Amino acid sequence: MSDRTPAPGAAPETSTTVPLPERRARRRGPGPGPRVPGLLALGPLLLLTAWFVGSATGLIEERTLSAPWTVARTAADLISAGTLREHLLASAGRALLGLGVGVTTGLALALVAGLSRIGEGLVDGPMQINRAVPNLALLPLLILWFGIGEEMKVITIALAVVVPIYVHTHNALSAIDQRYVELAETLGTGRATFLGRVVLPGALPGSLLGLRFAVTAAWLSLVVVEQVNSTNGLGYMMTLAGSYGQTDVIVVGLVVYAVLGLLLDGLVRLVQRRALTWRRTLEG
Repeated sequence: MSDRTPAPGAAPETSTTVPLPERRARRRGPGPGPRVPGLLALGPLLLLTAWFVGSATGLIEERTLSAPWTVARTAADLISAGTLREHLLASAGRALLGLGVGVTTGLALALVAGLSRIGEGLVDGPMQINRAVPNLALLPLLILWFGIGEEMKVITIALAVVVPIYVHTHNALSAIDQRYVELAETLGTGRATFLGRVVLPGALPGSLLGLRFAVTAAWLSLVVVEQVNSTNGLGYMMTLAGSYGQTDVIVVGLVVYAVLGLLLDGLVRLVQRRALTWRRTLEG
């Protein structure tokens, strides 16, 4: 008989052991935890607060970095004059065109290399070379080939975009679970159906991740190419302002770049969550 047998007339002992399902529910798994609305804005808000406090207390000199209220007043003046709108539309047009060309090209090359051994042999080597060579190091050569007009600018942006799209999509295609291939062969699934139902959906997470890097690459290249014989665009506006020592105008351009980058990245992340609802991830 167990030593823990209750004495006659005594109340039965209540177990304090937590049931297994409840223990599992309480246990925190890996990852950042449940999603909190608006939490991604915490970092930018802290940076803005530090900028505001540093300017108000004199820790940040006006000639080094214009105060937030000065930048806001300058932005309002540029908006009312129509200058900011003109430059913003020019930059957005170049960035979106280069992004579209780069994404289309990167996806096409990734499909060729990921679905065919011969295609991989033909495409992967040159793409890895392109990946190893800094994109902006090609700028002098691109200027010699295409001149200093819009064509050169769009091609430079597209070359920066094609690498992350290709690398992530090709990696996702190569990482398709072999069990799916064996299952498709067992069921007698045709190649076209297998590609459309298994391979392409399986590669979608990698493609969208590459798109996030591609958006950033497009904006980085845009800043540089707009300083080469441009007559409009945010980069041109900032270069011209630097010639006259207008720090506030330069900061306005930087803020616009940052806001557009955050908005585009947030848009891609939203597409990720909507398109990949079937896939459980650590993002919650």
